[in-house]
Amino acid sequence: MSFQAYLDNIQAKTGKSPSDFKAMAEKKGFTQNGIIRPEIKATQITDWLKEEFELGHGHAMAIYALLKGKKPD
Repeated sequence: MSFQAYLDNIQAKTGKSPSDFKAMAEKKGFTQNGIIRPEIKATQITDWLKEEFELGHGHAMAIYALLKGKKPD
């Protein structure tokens, strides 16, 4: 599955776009100026996504990769 396919599936399931997730991560304090804060661990972000949006591990990691700077295919 391509990275873009992961993002498309996540948007279909949650109704949230990649931009929405970036904004929510900023609001929750995981990122600052669009960059993941150094003290934030991947598990903190993936746990939030799994709990709040019921994402599986692979989909949560795709959002983490997005926040780390990976661009859609």
